[in-house]
Amino acid sequence: MKKISAIILSVIMIFGLAACGGAGSADGGSKTLVVYFSWSGNTETAANYINNEVGGNLYKIEPQKAYPSDYEECRNRAKEEKENGERPKIKKPLDSIDKYDTVIICYPIWWETAPMIIGTFLESYDLNGVDIYPYSQSSSMDEKQFAASVEYIRSCASGADVHDGLFAKPNDTHTIETYLTDNGLIRTQ
Repeated sequence: MKKISAIILSVIMIFGLAACGGAGSADGGSKTLVVYFSWSGNTETAANYINNEVGGNLYKIEPQKAYPSDYEECRNRAKEEKENGERPKIKKPLDSIDKYDTVIICYPIWWETAPMIIGTFLESYDLNGVDIYPYSQSSSMDEKQFAASVEYIRSCASGADVHDGLFAKPNDTHTIETYLTDNGLIRTQ
């Protein structure tokens, strides 16, 4: 009788722990991918904070051809990429994102929208049924530019459910945490 009680209690505990998994899956792996592209480090700061809050897996988008460290040179290259509708190659692309059902994609605003390399990333994977949550920041914090970037994300993320997203300074952790909580993205312990 004690063995049966112990087995039943163990099964109940296993299912109880699996149900409390939050952003992670029952097997201990995360179903949330936090993807970011950052030139200056600001978006990287926010992406690291977001990833810590959601308990996801973090992936940094790096271009095959690095962007210049000089601001004006980088700005000119980004403008040219946008004007030509380019899709810069990614240095070490992920083989697949099939195991993720949620992607939080973090990026700066470049030339009034997301950098073209964000399009490269999104167009490289089957996003059917994936929830995408855009996060962005910029020095101007122009809401129209953020709205344009979300539309760009939607145009590149075929089959995905692209949510409205968050436009906040990387050090505004209160706003970021509120957004993550309101969207059910915070990891439960």
